[in-house]
Amino acid sequence: MRLADITGRMAGLGGQKWVVHHKARAMKAAGQDVIELTIGEPDVPTPDVLLDVAVASMRAGRTGYSNGRGEPALVRALADRYTQRRGRVITPEQVMCFPGTQTTLYVVLMGLLQAGDEILVGDPLYATYEGLIAATGARAVPVPLRAERGFRIDPADIAARITPATRVIFLNSPHNPTGAVIPKADLQAIGEIARAHDLWILSDEVYEDLVFAGTTFTSALDLPEFADRVIVAASISKSHAAPGFRGGWCVGPESFCAALMPLSETMLFGGAPFIADMVAKAVSEPSPVAAGMCERFARRAALFQARLDGQAGLQVHVPQAGMFALLDVRATGMTGEAFALALLEAEGVAMMPGESFGAALGGWLRVALTQPDEKMEEACTRILRFVTRP
Repeated sequence: MRLADITGRMAGLGGQKWVVHHKARAMKAAGQDVIELTIGEPDVPTPDVLLDVAVASMRAGRTGYSNGRGEPALVRALADRYTQRRGRVITPEQVMCFPGTQTTLYVVLMGLLQAGDEILVGDPLYATYEGLIAATGARAVPVPLRAERGFRIDPADIAARITPATRVIFLNSPHNPTGAVIPKADLQAIGEIARAHDLWILSDEVYEDLVFAGTTFTSALDLPEFADRVIVAASISKSHAAPGFRGGWCVGPESFCAALMPLSETMLFGGAPFIADMVAKAVSEPSPVAAGMCERFARRAALFQARLDGQAGLQVHVPQAGMFALLDVRATGMTGEAFALALLEAEGVAMMPGESFGAALGGWLRVALTQPDEKMEEACTRILRFVTRP
């Protein structure tokens, strides 16, 4: 039977990227001792104060239909949050709510791209971006993120890849998987490029609240002169340790949100009101868990570097933000995938192959910093044993 072209475009871009993670989960289920350093699952539970809001909201009957923009209280809370953080007025008409960042990006990209278009995106990139772009029929044009530049995207590399088919510059800052944060001067240069070529800037900023000490985060929305072409996406999944609640949103020009509304209504017609109430509570106050996660993730990245960097040719890239470090294993002569699978089999340590995040990260591994310190120490011991075995 015939299938739509989208299924062919998406082939191999789903769960296949997570084969090491799935294998590790199966080994754990079988009773094997596995240290899981694969996915970005926060290391603390969702705060009780947010759970209490969701439960009370459900019991109050907030379980009916919503609408295509989002529950009014949440939309207002997000407008207030971004007005305060960005230093200029963000109206409710500039906000749309979705079930998580993933759905947000899917709908936004569907509203920006179509077959024949091109979108510039950093390589390495978060594992689902390839599928999000492929779904639209557009072509992803990789922009190399170089280790020697701290994996921060270079505006000159963006400019060099623009063609008449380019429609969008897709940013991710703080970046997954590298933890890089784009400096304000570079964002300014990228905005000038976008304006000169009449391009959209889409920025995934889900890790905004997980920026480590000593690093300054600048949002693409912080530059008002480019406000007519900037859309940002985020959620409470990381900042509030609530990935399962799927509370996300985008902020962009009022005209864009109005044009996107029929697509949102057709696809979702709103999320769960009781989750919206919880998200409204979350975004109206400082996160009770973000600062603690920042401190722990930064400490574990430093621990990882101290234990492994320079050992048997290994190199560790320490992030500026987020919940991942990178391990360069190219000196072993193995691909990231081969190393990850062999390490899992031999020592029970699970890490994501760099190849899951683009060609530029071949021979690297992404390391989740979400296990307790003693587990991270043990993981380092096992990795050293693996790379130094006869």
